[in-house]
Amino acid sequence: MAEYRERASRLDRAVVWSRTVPAHTGPVTVFPDGCMDLIWTEGTLMVAGPDSRAFLTPTARASEFVGIRFAPGTAPALLGIPAVELLNQRVDLTELAPSRTTRELVDRVDNAPDRVGALEAIALRFAAEKGPADPALTAIVDSLSAGATVAETAAETGLSARMLHRRSLSAFGYGPKMLARILRFQRALAAVRTGIPAARIAATTGFADQAHLSREFRDLAGCSVRALQPR
Repeated sequence: MAEYRERASRLDRAVVWSRTVPAHTGPVTVFPDGCMDLIWTEGTLMVAGPDSRAFLTPTARASEFVGIRFAPGTAPALLGIPAVELLNQRVDLTELAPSRTTRELVDRVDNAPDRVGALEAIALRFAAEKGPADPALTAIVDSLSAGATVAETAAETGLSARMLHRRSLSAFGYGPKMLARILRFQRALAAVRTGIPAARIAATTGFADQAHLSREFRDLAGCSVRALQPR
C-alpha cells in the first residue's frame, strides 16, 4: 500500500513530503495547484514544473520519493529559471544547474539518514543565497486565493494588467486568470474530499453553478467530481 506523508517546511509557505510506492503500482495522479516541487528519487533530483492539468507520474522505476513543494511563485527565483519554461514538465536538475553541483546534492540526499530533512536543508540553502520571496508575488497569490478577480488583483498590487500577466508567466507558469482557476479548483477539491455535496461546493468556492464546477474538474483533473468524492 502506498504511503504519503507531509509537513510544513521551515522554508516559508513550503511543504516537505515523502511517498513510498509498492512494486507494480500504477501511475500517481498529481493535480494542478500552482506549485513547483524539487523531488529526489533514488539517485536523481528533478524539478516538477507548474501543471495546467492533471499529471500522471510513473512509479515503475522508483519506490521512494521525497520532495519539497514550493508555494506558487517562489521556486523560479530559487532555481533561476522562469516557471513558464517548465510548464507541465519534469526536468532533471542537471539541466538547470551544473552537473557537479547536482551530483553533490544528490549524494547528500542519497546518503542522509533523514532524506526529507536533507532535501529541506538544500532548499533552505537556496533561499538563503537568493533572498526572500518577492512580496508582490505573494500578494498576487493571496488575492487570487481569496477569490478576487484579475482586475481586482491588479489594482490591489499596483500592477498594470500587462505587467501582472508578464510577472505571472515568469513566476507561476501561466497568466493570472489560469492561476485563479487552479487556486479555485484546489479550494473545491479540498471540499470534495470531505464529502460536501457538489452543489454546495460550487456555491461557496466561486463557481457559477454545479455544471461549471463539473466542467472545471473535467478540464483540470481529467475526471468527474464524483470520482474524487470519498466512498
